[in-house]
Amino acid sequence: MSKKTLSNNYLSMLTKELAMLLEAGMTLHDSLQIMQDDEPSADGKAMMQGLIDALEGGDPFSTALAASTVFPRYMVHMVEIGEKTGRLVQTLNALADYYDRQSRLAVTIKSSVLYPAILLVLMIVVVLILIVQVLPIFNDVFSRLGSQMSSLAINLMNFGSWLGDAAVVIAIIIAAIFVVAFLAWAIRALREGLKKTFMNIWGGRGIFDRVASSRFTSAMTLAMASGLDMDEAMDVAFAISGGAKPVDAKHKKAADLMRDGNTLADALSKAGILTSQDGKMLSIGSKGGKSDEAMAEIARRGDIGVQDAIDRLVGKIEPTLVIISSVIIGVILLSVMLPLMGIMTSIG
Repeated sequence: MSKKTLSNNYLSMLTKELAMLLEAGMTLHDSLQIMQDDEPSADGKAMMQGLIDALEGGDPFSTALAASTVFPRYMVHMVEIGEKTGRLVQTLNALADYYDRQSRLAVTIKSSVLYPAILLVLMIVVVLILIVQVLPIFNDVFSRLGSQMSSLAINLMNFGSWLGDAAVVIAIIIAAIFVVAFLAWAIRALREGLKKTFMNIWGGRGIFDRVASSRFTSAMTLAMASGLDMDEAMDVAFAISGGAKPVDAKHKKAADLMRDGNTLADALSKAGILTSQDGKMLSIGSKGGKSDEAMAEIARRGDIGVQDAIDRLVGKIEPTLVIISSVIIGVILLSVMLPLMGIMTSIG
């Protein structure tokens, strides 16, 4: 297991398994020993051994996690809070739910983006084949018949010819794009920088805004389950879900509203982090002493809402790409076939 690739899914499984063993009455040391024995990978076993050695040296579990350098700092922070409040098991269960939601959200986003991207690439390839390979063949046919294609077809063919002449330059540009993409994937600082720039521009709009709100409610659920008071829980949730300027602006507004005496539900609703319906649920939960349960339900609904929004977006993108590609291909073929049919008719 690479030190850079502890996935959300792995973290969810690890925290859930550890919580189950602790709930069964086992010590933390024995629980980690059992998990190490069942760990399939050598890297995973080494990681577990490092945690066990740290515990045997007298370090708290949170310190052992931090020293391993493979766990997210938010997880380390939450475990530390769970230890201090005596709610480590509850914190681990909350972490398991949190990383499970983040894993499902990431899978949904990736799978939703992949198919439209493949469809777009195929559309571009088909159009390029038509204008680079097919149109010159038809141009030769027209020349032998003593005629010429329509002006649209000729312009498209000339564009295809230009693309052929510039193939080397285009190949270099594409290669450069792949190199940048690879570096962004391989170098964490570059990847985070590009992500931050993108989120600063788009983070407060559309689906990205809903994703940020979903992460905030998930983080609030985690923080509240770890025994934090409301102010500390908000600070932790802001740290986890923030980072983009539009999102941070909403967080600041919510904090200012809280300082002005607004309730948590009102502050989050007025700041645009929660919808009015979710704010109402949180308000009712707070009055009934069930703020944590209300926030957990809001987080669950937020996850479903994000997935539905992504599905609707993909549902619009796919037919749009199909329609655009059909129109483009149809126009290219008609620009060739109609003059050719005219010539064949005159010959007949």
